[in-house]
Amino acid sequence: MPPSSYYPAQQLLWLFVLAIPIACVAWTVTHEEVFREPRDYCKRCSSDCRHVLARKFFYLFTCEYCFSHYVTAGFLALTQYRLLIDDWRGFILSFFGLVFVANLYMSLFSRLRVDIRSEKAAADLKEAEKTVTHLKAEKIANGASDT
Repeated sequence: MPPSSYYPAQQLLWLFVLAIPIACVAWTVTHEEVFREPRDYCKRCSSDCRHVLARKFFYLFTCEYCFSHYVTAGFLALTQYRLLIDDWRGFILSFFGLVFVANLYMSLFSRLRVDIRSEKAAADLKEAEKTVTHLKAEKIANGASDT
């Protein structure tokens, strides 16, 4: 049972914790390899469908920001979480608060992945340079011993 408005610290904790699975689901569906085929199909349909509503519907599954709104709505229906106010206004606040925090998490995760990729590319380049230098040294040593 989610905390009531009498416990704002618990509500904020719920905000930051509940945004984690929302971000996880939205990121997985819109970016990870396990959903590549359905996502590719949705990308094709979002550009090839004749009707605007169909294009917008299929685009939803390719954009993590857009998809996070629907995932958030699902999680709110599941948990009945409200932020700061215990009526329908609390649902509105929690909806936008969760979308914001979930997208913040996804942005941080995306930035982390870019940093990891660039570090790996730099390490691979350094290893390749080391191999080339080693091969050149061997070639020079073999060339010097042949004469």
